[in-house]
Amino acid sequence: MFISHLSGVAVFDPNGDEVGRVRDVVVILRVGKLPPRVLGLVVEVVSRRRIFLPMTRVTSLESGQVITTGVVNLRRFEQRAAETLVLGELLDRRVRLVDGGEEVTVLDVAMVQLPARREWEIDKVFVRRGKGGPLRRRGEALTVEWSAVTGFSAEEQGQGAATLLATFEQLRPADLANVLHHLSAKRRAEVAAALDDDRLADVLEELPEDDQVEILGKLAEERAADVLEAMDPDDAADLLSELPEEDKERLLELMRPQDAAPLRRLLTYEERTAGGLMTTEPIVLRPDATVADALARVRNKDLSPALAAQVYVCRPPDETPTGKYLGVVHFQRLLRDPPFTLVGSIVDTDLRPLPPDTSLPAVTSYLATYNMVAAPVVDESGSLLGAVTVDDVLDHLLPEDWRDSAAHDTTTGLTPVPGLREATDEQH
Repeated sequence: MFISHLSGVAVFDPNGDEVGRVRDVVVILRVGKLPPRVLGLVVEVVSRRRIFLPMTRVTSLESGQVITTGVVNLRRFEQRAAETLVLGELLDRRVRLVDGGEEVTVLDVAMVQLPARREWEIDKVFVRRGKGGPLRRRGEALTVEWSAVTGFSAEEQGQGAATLLATFEQLRPADLANVLHHLSAKRRAEVAAALDDDRLADVLEELPEDDQVEILGKLAEERAADVLEAMDPDDAADLLSELPEEDKERLLELMRPQDAAPLRRLLTYEERTAGGLMTTEPIVLRPDATVADALARVRNKDLSPALAAQVYVCRPPDETPTGKYLGVVHFQRLLRDPPFTLVGSIVDTDLRPLPPDTSLPAVTSYLATYNMVAAPVVDESGSLLGAVTVDDVLDHLLPEDWRDSAAHDTTTGLTPVPGLREATDEQH
């Protein structure tokens, strides 16, 4: 079974209830030509916590699903020094064929079940050649025995990430961010370097601040500026606020003036205020725009659901800070009125906007009171500065380590068994 085929596969208990999904396979490399022994699976449960599932607890690996004995330990997976993650650390590694010493790149590895009950080991490696001899095509791929390659034990500098990224191509940005968070710093930097600017920007927005700063710091300054331009302005401003003043100013200077200007405005507000929380790119329309125009803007797939929930009607200019703010039109109202209706005639003027210095608790109360997922932020002159969305409010209400905090885990209904991971120590 090739291990890349296990990525994202659902894990079920004997009753058919889903426990989580496979994110990686843990192996231990052995000396000489002995193939690595498979210790278990890294499974991401409902709460995005990653746990260790020993192979001794796997009863079936068939038909695109993993069946367990029904008992798992929900303690967070911590990689040990002697362990290796197949998807995270072995794919894209450059190794050599024992016969001839030719350098090849690892695309995948396969594991096989041993006669002994529930024991598995790596037996084959799927590799791609580099330049070969006159009879070999560049990029030829082949499957060889584990013993036919060498070089897995040495740490590699400049390891690629194309195969790893292909394995996780269908993941949402938040899930890919979770993958990056659990990689080593070296692999995290390599994967970030391989992502295009837009994809990296989406992933950075979902990472903890420490990971954001680490990744941005390892990018060339010109590329770091490009990635910041691709991020949502509020997220980019939050990231810049974590940098030393000289680094922040240098990156702002490298950005296009039209992209740097809103970030500079956002950085002038206190972090836990409406001004510090808002995005400067809500949907802004002039009063003579039609419902059809509004719906066309709402359909933009790059908009978050919260931003697409309503449009803001303003006098020109229609870039923030706008002309006079007139009111908001909710998505449901757009669906009820004919396409030729002018948005200026259906605008909701009863909902008061928020001043930029509104505190986080007041913003939270506002959204809860009016059952809103976004709120307009307007300055003293009546110009729309941006919009605060519920997802940004939640990011600041939750603890800083909410992505890792066990306090926010939801159980799968299975019973944690203390010491289950230790029961596999003999496999080491």
